[in-house]
Amino acid sequence: MRRIECRTCGSVKRERLDFLADNPRYTKRFGYHVGRRCRQASISDVAKELRLDWDTVKTLEKQYMQVQLARAGTPGPRAIGVDEISIRKGHSYRIVVSDLLRKRPIWFGGEDRSEASMAQFYAWLGDKKSSKIKLAVMDMWKPFRNVARDKAPQAAILFDKFHIMRHLGEALDKVRKSEYARLDGKARRFIKGQKYNLLSNHENLTLDGKRSLRLLLAANKRLNTAYVLKESFGQLWSYGREGWARRFFDNWRASLKWQRLEAYERFARMIDRHWDGIAAYCKPENKVSLGFVEGLNNKIRVLQRRAYGLRNEEYLRLKVLTCMLPAL
Repeated sequence: MRRIECRTCGSVKRERLDFLADNPRYTKRFGYHVGRRCRQASISDVAKELRLDWDTVKTLEKQYMQVQLARAGTPGPRAIGVDEISIRKGHSYRIVVSDLLRKRPIWFGGEDRSEASMAQFYAWLGDKKSSKIKLAVMDMWKPFRNVARDKAPQAAILFDKFHIMRHLGEALDKVRKSEYARLDGKARRFIKGQKYNLLSNHENLTLDGKRSLRLLLAANKRLNTAYVLKESFGQLWSYGREGWARRFFDNWRASLKWQRLEAYERFARMIDRHWDGIAAYCKPENKVSLGFVEGLNNKIRVLQRRAYGLRNEEYLRLKVLTCMLPAL
């Protein structure tokens, strides 16, 4: 390696070799190998496999993920998905923003789910790029909606289908619990242990699950009505015009009359209050994949579970932002 005496400071400097990693004890090729292995295994497993120190593996993986982000470039999203993840017990949340067209997370930060934390994303993105956002997909959390209307007023706000269906599933579970409390003796045996069968999609059930569900719905009229209403509500997202979607919802809501399903009536009132964010999906320009944000959340939970909890927040941020990027 060439050695050069600096005319400014008088010290002797050595040339940098391109094939070395930031840690000069390892080559870039080996560092990339460690980074690729850490995408499928925990740090402890990789350290044991390669006979390295745990801290060395973590350092090389962080360098690998930083190169991934540098190659991905600065995002300029047109459609974003906003959600929060829990990083530890005690209602400690961080916000994750994704580019729905490129299908990758682009920002991880904030201190909680407040408007101030959400505003940090738009400050990081800049006014110019924020003005180019055409669609913002989120749950019905009010601070997210308020900041989007303030920082990106030109963007259409769309409420995530999976969060809405989760609210409907919770309403169905409340009906199940109320029916279990109302009945006694042998009548309870049809309801006990049927939560999974009621809340799951029918096509995902096993033959035994479908048989048990059929027996439950035949034995309990109110649960049968609630289940049919839950299954039919998913049709709302299939309409191409807002008027047709509104007519379907009005008919669905009218069918609740005389059914004594208070949890469903509360759900219908919530949908009515947030109708604009649901009807936005009927417009052709807003037809994006709504399952990506939910799939990303599942991927993050797998990362946290595999590491038995990630305590280093900067490391967690790098893991989240690179989990959808191609390997180097």
